[in-house]
Amino acid sequence: MQIYNTLTKSKQTFKPIEEGKVKMYVCGPTVYNLIHIGNARPMMVFDTVRRYMEYKGYEVNYVSNFTDVDDKIIKAANEEGVDPSVISERYIEECKKDMASLNVKPATTHPKATEEIDGMLEMIQSLIEKGYAYVAKDGTVYYSTRKFRDYGKLSHKNLDDLQGGMRSLLVSGEDQKEDPLDFVLWKPKKEGEPFWVSPWCEGRPGWHIECSVMSRKYLGEEIDIHAGGEDLIFPHHENEIAQSEAANGKPFARYWMHNAFLNIDNRKMSKSLGNFFTVRDILEKYDAQVLRFFMLSAHYRSQLNFSADLMEAAKNSLDRILTAADRARDFLAKAEEGELKEGELDLIKEAEVFRAKYEEAMDDDFNTADAIAAIFELVKFMNTNITDQTTKAFDAALLAELNELMDILGLTTERKAELLDEEIEKLIEERQNARKEKNFARADEIRAELLNKGIVLEDTREGVKWKRA
Repeated sequence: MQIYNTLTKSKQTFKPIEEGKVKMYVCGPTVYNLIHIGNARPMMVFDTVRRYMEYKGYEVNYVSNFTDVDDKIIKAANEEGVDPSVISERYIEECKKDMASLNVKPATTHPKATEEIDGMLEMIQSLIEKGYAYVAKDGTVYYSTRKFRDYGKLSHKNLDDLQGGMRSLLVSGEDQKEDPLDFVLWKPKKEGEPFWVSPWCEGRPGWHIECSVMSRKYLGEEIDIHAGGEDLIFPHHENEIAQSEAANGKPFARYWMHNAFLNIDNRKMSKSLGNFFTVRDILEKYDAQVLRFFMLSAHYRSQLNFSADLMEAAKNSLDRILTAADRARDFLAKAEEGELKEGELDLIKEAEVFRAKYEEAMDDDFNTADAIAAIFELVKFMNTNITDQTTKAFDAALLAELNELMDILGLTTERKAELLDEEIEKLIEERQNARKEKNFARADEIRAELLNKGIVLEDTREGVKWKRA
């Protein structure tokens, strides 16, 4: 299995630290709002990497964090007049719902930054004692970037070229720093902010230290794979390496994987451009499986352009696979019992070439685009060879083959059951009663349930109206 390693800028044969096991850390979202489709790409990409590793027989310890203390969370809390934990807990739950909709498996561990403060204090103190960090007058703790000789090895940046250009988490002026490139490990509280007691000041951690600590606690000092979006390469992942390797005295991660950006109609996604979409926005128009299929239709290191036309194309492509599966199930239901007929075993062996092509694609840096191409070859083979003359055993074998290859990608060949109008009306009535009783949680559950089945609700002055997405 070959993995493109950002650290070496080349594909390398995957060799785990411990035979048969994979320790994998994926940077998760900062939870201050609903996740957008840019957040969703790494979630689906690296979930698929995990699934394929498990298919290959590896035991995967998959850790993905939630950053639940951050300036944006505090800002959202202040705007609502609530504690920041109310915002973070709300959107952690909403994020988990969206991940479930997209068939992203829960991580082995989903640590939260606020629950790992003791570990952060311990690592920061260790970095101070080893001479890699220092305390400013106001209690801010900075990492002394130039003390780490290998700084820049992941992003392939030169320290001198970075002077003044580093995006740090600052709490006061540059004059406190010994070097403009130094970055924050701990910062003093501001009025109204959450804080924790530390040896240096009452405050909270910088962004980068969180992942170094959580990765070490749940995976160990050296891990196999660290992954995330390419926007995290610098400074976040670069700073993680500096912190972790200075503190632990070991290489941090063997393989660094990064997915490319997602653009909207060939433009960067931005609220100011009016092309900012949450996962929920997209699921009002498309089945979640279509979005996942779309995301995996390109190689994860390729920039992916999102547009209505491309989503429609993905929907139609996926439908070809589902139609082939429906057809196979129809023939399976009517087929005669008994052992394989003469020639059917040869056909099943002939079909093994599609799995081989699929595995070859996935072994080549998880090329899901080519893996999907192999699935379409299998679909064509099934449409040609499954007939009213084939046996149950033959039909079932090919359908099982298709189901397994789809499942590795987190996709299914089962269509969602269509709701009848009467059922929809009953659910709407239940939702209205829940709202009258101020059971807003149940009301939201019903809306989400209907949305997941392709039913969009609109609350109007004339009452609740619905339409099929």
